[in-house]
Amino acid sequence: MSFEFPFRVYVEDTDMGGIVYYVNYLKFFERARTELLRAVGIEQFGLQQQGVLFVVHDVQCRYLQSAKLDDELIVEVEIQRISGARICFSQRALRASDNTLLCTAEVVVVSVSAQTMKPVRLTSDLIEKIKDFTV
Repeated sequence: MSFEFPFRVYVEDTDMGGIVYYVNYLKFFERARTELLRAVGIEQFGLQQQGVLFVVHDVQCRYLQSAKLDDELIVEVEIQRISGARICFSQRALRASDNTLLCTAEVVVVSVSAQTMKPVRLTSDLIEKIKDFTV
């Protein structure tokens, strides 16, 4: 099952030509992953209070088409695999009006200790909450 999060493209997201600046897709993907966690009851701030942070370890991104000012987008998030301290996400940005695929990304996030920045295993509770989004 995939998680979907809607966006609208604002001026701040675009370059001088009204095209979404490439790095902003990474911001869109980050927000969608955060909203997936929030939707299942996992707050980033709560994890931080417990001494756990999620950090991006690796990103592979492919830009296919351009989004433009005022476009409505849907960002999809699926979990490819969960192991140890890692969650591997697959994400897609689509234009909502015609389902045109704009950008894809594979993002590896690692759970680390806030004090040492060393990997820490994902809790079984967290895994249980997000498992429905695993492909």
